[in-house]
Amino acid sequence: MSTSETSGLLNTLASARHPAEPWRIKTVEPIRMTSPEERKAALEAAGYNVGLLPAELVYIDLYTDSGTSAMSDRQWAGVMLGDESYAGSRSFYRFEAAVRDFYGYDEVIPTHQGRAAENILSRCLIRPGHHVPGNMYFTTTREHQELNGGIFHDVIVDEAHDPEADLPFKGNVDLGKLEQLIAKVGADQIPYVSLAATVNMAGGQPISMANLAEVRELTRQHGIPVILDAARAVENAWFIKQREPGWSERTVAEILREICAQTDGATMSAKKDSFANIGGWLAVRDPHLAEQARNLVVVYEGLHTYGGMAGRDLEAVAQGIEESVQEPSIRTRIEQVAYLGDRIARAGVPIVRPVGGHAVCLNATAFLAQVPREQFPAQTLTCALYLDAGIRSTERGAVSAGRDPATGHNRYPSLELVRLTIPRRVYTQGHMDVVADSVIRLHEGRKALCSGVEFTYEPSTLRFFQSRFRPLAAEPLFGAVGR
Repeated sequence: MSTSETSGLLNTLASARHPAEPWRIKTVEPIRMTSPEERKAALEAAGYNVGLLPAELVYIDLYTDSGTSAMSDRQWAGVMLGDESYAGSRSFYRFEAAVRDFYGYDEVIPTHQGRAAENILSRCLIRPGHHVPGNMYFTTTREHQELNGGIFHDVIVDEAHDPEADLPFKGNVDLGKLEQLIAKVGADQIPYVSLAATVNMAGGQPISMANLAEVRELTRQHGIPVILDAARAVENAWFIKQREPGWSERTVAEILREICAQTDGATMSAKKDSFANIGGWLAVRDPHLAEQARNLVVVYEGLHTYGGMAGRDLEAVAQGIEESVQEPSIRTRIEQVAYLGDRIARAGVPIVRPVGGHAVCLNATAFLAQVPREQFPAQTLTCALYLDAGIRSTERGAVSAGRDPATGHNRYPSLELVRLTIPRRVYTQGHMDVVADSVIRLHEGRKALCSGVEFTYEPSTLRFFQSRFRPLAAEPLFGAVGR
């Protein structure tokens, strides 16, 4: 397609109320709506944790966009072409070339998913007593940092913790906070700065290119590496193109390369931007760090040329990387999320503003103002959404934040959110309307949700995945929803 034809298509998409998808549907997967009675029984059996529900009992699954996207025909064709040689398969070399070409890192180490890359990186760089600053925590990232003796410090701008602050780059680092931490603990006690683009726990908020450059300059002065969580960096690149002066004429692919150019390495869950059902990578510029990481990959993941992935997965990721920067595709992805957010917000439902790239986040503390924080309003709201319309969402509040390792007390982050995470290329606008209708209906009847839940089982690590709860009042807490 020529440049003029691409421009014409983008203009057509932009003028639509919401852009038509730049693909045709070739295969479908049946889903069904369960009855209210089925949902009540299923939720009780799952301990009021929607993550423990059988997927076949979920109508619209917005639990995560990780590994749940629809792969393209070319990705599936790549699956059939996968070279399953144990060492040095041709699929690895195609995968390696794709990461180098689109992200710009020389040293590429495959892992089975993003948290495996976080584990390897943390084992290589973090020692007990180290301090790791970042633009808001993510659950698995902080867990690996703390398991290796590190202490996480949030240096994101204050506005990121305010769901109503409608700013274009709420993922930015507060340079003053970072400078203060360096002065307090010393640069030699900071193994790296951990940067997310976009910031998941803030609702998918991007970091600006200008702020990245400022962070890069400050860390260069002190000899501190910068490591990027690149899982949704393509989405971040799109926001830079749309919102930051001086970048509108650059392609998403060019902006992605420039984001990565401001860093020394990245961890990647290819289950997000790259559309893959499994896969990830760790990439760095330092060959000595790369060698150390490869030695650990052999211990924990597999040989350094497959890293826990089959050859077919390496092919799917490589193709997905190429597709991820296609601008009609990323535009459609962002606009679908915006459509859902706009419908919900126009009805007066409190959400995180602005809407991020991968999810609409409900502000549970405002939505269920009558439910105390110690009764986990976000967890309560995830249950209500499932009972009402079979929608599975994610709690991103006190349950996800876990307990302080020093005191054992619950952490209560400023943001108590329910994340409606949209898988890529999976659901139609009709599905988004069903979700919006359910959220609006619950908000209108929110006074019926008068109390929350408490733990009946709580794991010590990443408790939100397997915890179980019970409602503190069986009726009318959940009796008013489910129809």
